[in-house]
Amino acid sequence: MSVPLPSGFTSRIVDADGVGIHTVTAGDGPPVLLLHGYPQTHLIWHEVAPRLAERFSVVLTDLRGYGDSDKPAPGPDNAEYGKRAMAADQLAVMRRLGFEHFAVAGHDRGGRVAHRLALDHPESVTRLAVLDIVPTRYTFTHADKNFGLGYYHWFFLAAGHGIPERLIGNDPEFWIRARMGARHHGGMPFAEAAIAEYVRCFRDPAAIAASCADYRAAASIDLVHDDADAHAGNRIHCPLLALWGEAGFVGRSYDVLAAWREYAGQVSGKGLPCDHYLPEEAPVDTAAALAAFFTQ
Repeated sequence: MSVPLPSGFTSRIVDADGVGIHTVTAGDGPPVLLLHGYPQTHLIWHEVAPRLAERFSVVLTDLRGYGDSDKPAPGPDNAEYGKRAMAADQLAVMRRLGFEHFAVAGHDRGGRVAHRLALDHPESVTRLAVLDIVPTRYTFTHADKNFGLGYYHWFFLAAGHGIPERLIGNDPEFWIRARMGARHHGGMPFAEAAIAEYVRCFRDPAAIAASCADYRAAASIDLVHDDADAHAGNRIHCPLLALWGEAGFVGRSYDVLAAWREYAGQVSGKGLPCDHYLPEEAPVDTAAALAAFFTQ
């Protein structure tokens, strides 16, 4: 497989209760699960994972619907791509690998899956790191013109009637390069080998459909679950680290730590000198911050 990861990383498909999840592992030590965002795969961690593997048992996965993981057909309510279902996949993977308790870090969509994983399975998640996001429910309840313009893809991808699927499918490479390029500022350039893999995966119409269902779920069933947690007073109880890009929309638009303190009890974090894609733009800083957090 043409990936920019060292030879010490091994790849397999793990059966997560009937959904095949592409999983890559390396290292020895306390277990750490790393989850990617849109429109990436596990390769967003290609600079960070080798550094963490020097001290931890690192598990990288492709979320369901992404990369080389299975892509169940979305149903009418998109529950197959609700964060509860996606989080259950990740718990199953870690248990199949023999890890009952683990830390998790998620970037972008992966951060939302990680958030749900910590809420639904607090007995398993020891520490939670979220990269360049505020909670989904917070985002929608604080949406304004700037959000609509800066995060237009949330509404575009959630549109129905096959509109985003048709338009992205016409030229997936343009979509990925344009979307990622618009959210990169400073730091390391994207690795061409990683970009090529993102494009390869998005040439599959099932991946496009699944990723749209991911965003449709965020605007529907995920909010139902999030509202239920809010009304029940269900919060994150493990330590939470929030990292964000100082030059990105999240860093410019929110008091990130204040937002997360509405949803978690033990919150710390900081901005890094980059835009949205912290693991690719600022991998040394990202790896150092995660390693320090995971060893506290």
